[in-house]
Amino acid sequence: MTSKLHGTVAIVTGASSGIGDAAARQLASQGARVAVVARRKERLDTLVSSIESDGGTALAVTADITNRAEAEQAVKTVVDRYGRIDILINNAGLMLLGTVLDQDVTDWERMIDINQKGLLYMTSAALPHLLEATTTGPREVADIVNISSYAGRVASPNFATYNMTKFGVNGFTEALRQEVTQKHVRVGVLEPGAVATELKLHNSEAIQQQLAAAEAENIPELLEPDDIADSITFMVTRPRRASIAELWNMPTSQA
Repeated sequence: MTSKLHGTVAIVTGASSGIGDAAARQLASQGARVAVVARRKERLDTLVSSIESDGGTALAVTADITNRAEAEQAVKTVVDRYGRIDILINNAGLMLLGTVLDQDVTDWERMIDINQKGLLYMTSAALPHLLEATTTGPREVADIVNISSYAGRVASPNFATYNMTKFGVNGFTEALRQEVTQKHVRVGVLEPGAVATELKLHNSEAIQQQLAAAEAENIPELLEPDDIADSITFMVTRPRRASIAELWNMPTSQA
């Protein structure tokens, strides 16, 4: 039986760990040639080797997508290698928590750079190729999936700037969906709840302990990266006639 994504090319950002790593593996297992994009080259190389040992095809692209030139070059590298792009998974993200009064403004700038600017740069560079794929690709449809968050729906203390970035991702995704989905570039937003990833590890030890205590009390069973990768795969493997605009995937104890 032919894999659902046979003949396609997918880009996954933030692929050096967590959701991005899991998504790359699942898309490759469905037949996509997967370009994995992140800053940590050694991790990308390990991921590519693993995908290839499982019979898939993958390309490591080391880039800092908060730099517009590097994001554009990453897209060019993929097109130069594979000749096309059918799927873009904007997964790269950063969550730095703290009160508005006390948090370092540099942390805000870092989140805006990766959560919003990186997503914008990758989308802008990839979109012409995605539109082309709707007429030349094996499926005659292309996909963008933007990874937002539960924090893109619900605001909370200590999450203010992270909330802002993810609410913005939701708004951008919906506007872009209205612009291009009827041209068969499907645009959807995926909003995970609490997932067992490295995301919270960029915070101070004190905040990590607060998060761990809150999760232990309120969310005893977190989602795993594969749970979100399942949702990504579901969104991009729908028949051409079906488009998933929004998918909210939560731990049962958090929903």
